[in-house]
Amino acid sequence: MSKREEFLAGERVDDVAFFLHEDAVGNLSALDDYAEQVEDGVVLVVEGDSGRSAFQSATGIDPMGLAREAMQTDGEISRDLTGGVCPASEDDPDGDHAAKFVFAFAEERNEEVGGVYAEGDVIHAYGVCTCGERYSEKWVVGDE
Repeated sequence: MSKREEFLAGERVDDVAFFLHEDAVGNLSALDDYAEQVEDGVVLVVEGDSGRSAFQSATGIDPMGLAREAMQTDGEISRDLTGGVCPASEDDPDGDHAAKFVFAFAEERNEEVGGVYAEGDVIHAYGVCTCGERYSEKWVVGDE
């Protein structure tokens, strides 16, 4: 099982995962030793603090600032963390709408909090579109 599969299964809640689109990063081959190659880029799964720093270094975006901003707009993040559907594409279907970056973290099941958190581990994912839109989605591990 890959690190990404473990992350998505809720087995790496101390890590973060992020997708970098091949067009958004200058030298993807520099990440070969650390990243999983996917169709349009790479996905990295890295220990929490190091992962947040790596995401910021690669993208120039503070991941916690991204989370605060993106959670204001609901969107669709691919369950495999390799992209998303930009909500702005509904009003601009002919525009350039592809996920440049996705940043995600997992939160362990917490029955005391209730809601989806009582159902199981929750993945929080945040997308950045080529158009500039920032959006988010969260889901319970194992839900489709």
